[in-house]
Amino acid sequence: MLRSDSLFGKRDANTPNSSLNNNAGGFASSGASGISKPASPLGSPVNAPSTDTPVATANEGGSKLIVGPNIKLKGVEITDCDTLVVEGRVEATIDSRVIQIAQNGAFKGSAEIDIAEIRGDFEGDLTVRQKLVIHSTGKVTGKVRYGKVVIEEGGQLSGDIQVGTAAAATKGLTVAKVG
Repeated sequence: MLRSDSLFGKRDANTPNSSLNNNAGGFASSGASGISKPASPLGSPVNAPSTDTPVATANEGGSKLIVGPNIKLKGVEITDCDTLVVEGRVEATIDSRVIQIAQNGAFKGSAEIDIAEIRGDFEGDLTVRQKLVIHSTGKVTGKVRYGKVVIEEGGQLSGDIQVGTAAAATKGLTVAKVG
């Protein structure tokens, strides 16, 4: 039977949830008095996020889409995204500033990117306006255009490969006549 005292904030000392009787749950005893106080001003959440995980901040100045592990995103056009982080599987078209493909991540489709960092798999049309970095576990296949490229030992690059992006190639076609 429920006691009415427990509904109005009065608790019996033998109640299992009593903060006077229980030191678990982020409370620390202040000594022999039996009075409990919070362990820290903000408490200590049990499942606090790790500080090792990169977090998008206002300093990065843009929007970030993270496709987590075991997530499959298929048949979309991704727009207005500054950074795409692929930890799962993505089949899409994207025009973005940065793409990061994690070791277990895979991207299939078309991408126009300023900076690409590949640790997983990319298959399709990839235009990297500035810098393409393929890490040792990365594999890029398809039609690839890049400004600069860095490939770590073990990284793979295959397909129709060209230095220079479409924009750089068009600029390069304008040739002045001398003479």
